[in-house]
Amino acid sequence: MNLDLFAGSPDSKSLATRPSLDAVLARMREWMAQPNSPIRAIRQQPARAGSYVEFPQNLRPALRRMLEARGIGKLYSHQAESFLRVSEGSNVTVVTPTASGKTLCYNLPVLNTLLDDSNARAFYLFPTKALAEDQLHEFNAAVDAMGSGIRAFTYDGDTPQDARKAIRERANVAFTNPDMLHAGILPHHTKWAKFFENLQYFVIDELHYYRGVYGSHLANILRRVKRICEFYGSRPRFICSSATIANPKELAESLIEEPFELVESNGAPAGEKYVVFYNPPVVNAQLGIRRGYLHETKRIAEEMISRDQQTLVFCNNRLATEILITYLKDACERGLAPKGTIRGYRGGYLPRERREIERKLRDGEIRGVVATNALELGIDIGSLDAVVMAGYPGTVASTWQRSGRAGRRQNASLAELMYIFKRALICACDNSPRAICSKNGLR
Repeated sequence: MNLDLFAGSPDSKSLATRPSLDAVLARMREWMAQPNSPIRAIRQQPARAGSYVEFPQNLRPALRRMLEARGIGKLYSHQAESFLRVSEGSNVTVVTPTASGKTLCYNLPVLNTLLDDSNARAFYLFPTKALAEDQLHEFNAAVDAMGSGIRAFTYDGDTPQDARKAIRERANVAFTNPDMLHAGILPHHTKWAKFFENLQYFVIDELHYYRGVYGSHLANILRRVKRICEFYGSRPRFICSSATIANPKELAESLIEEPFELVESNGAPAGEKYVVFYNPPVVNAQLGIRRGYLHETKRIAEEMISRDQQTLVFCNNRLATEILITYLKDACERGLAPKGTIRGYRGGYLPRERREIERKLRDGEIRGVVATNALELGIDIGSLDAVVMAGYPGTVASTWQRSGRAGRRQNASLAELMYIFKRALICACDNSPRAICSKNGLR
């Protein structure tokens, strides 16, 4: 079987200079129709129109002008709903797909309060330092656009010792992570007395990340947070955001032990998405041996990159990440892409290196990135054309989180393409495409 996606296509030369998703899909469907095809299923998610709502009446004029200057004349329906419920004093958990504007769901009520009350304080909790830095940049960009005096800083292990005292005393918003909250803030709460006395909001992003043993640890940390807040006379509202999971309200209430309002009606528009399930072909039927999934990942990624598709490859461990980086960089030496346009991304890189890669992805300078789950969370890396997953991530929620990295800008002319590579044992069940693509598969 010829495994070139574009083999035999009369328009293969034009496809190399002007990629056509329709031509790619036509070739894949033709390939899937062949006996023993490695393509097991192709699923389509149609484009979805957005649902918009006018700005709330109690939105501060400075905040309204900032949004309008950014070209935001209306809010998505879920953003307006979360703002309304937080304004009413409720704890809120927002669960919508990747790239649906969840950041505004908590930034709007926090900024609106801080513009009214300069003494108000808020904690933002993120699972990783990289995500906290990315969200701090977004938050400060909004503050600068309004010309306000709101002060926000990260407070984590990378924060210089000489800056920590100033942050505790002057910051309106502190961006941190569970480890620093546990070891660097709560044991020293007397130094944070002013902050806890005026704490009005506690934001928890990527709520779905806190499951299992890690989630039980966070639940105990949050019990300590609430006990300290009670000691200082404050009662913050909790705002949580999560990727699409089956039980976000139950998870939030289990972690924080308070009632929550659920916002799950997604108002953000989305482009058409195609999901391709690919199982490496059999090379020895008697022994049941399939072609190596890393080699197949490399081949598919090369096909996408060679046709100028900005591609993100997800691996489930650092070893596989480094192997694929080496393969693709070697391909660059053979003319696949300009030198320096294939990069790796994982937790062991220095913060400066990660920020550089993120910036170059947003600017389109990098054509391909091989990453661990470090890029699975909501870091803004711009609009990608394809996501290739080398192995099942372990949960359906993680699968959709990774696939949502393609087309994050909702470009109307762009459809997203995703590959899922599955080892033989994992894909033995023929119902796996239906289980992943249906909402019931989230359970």
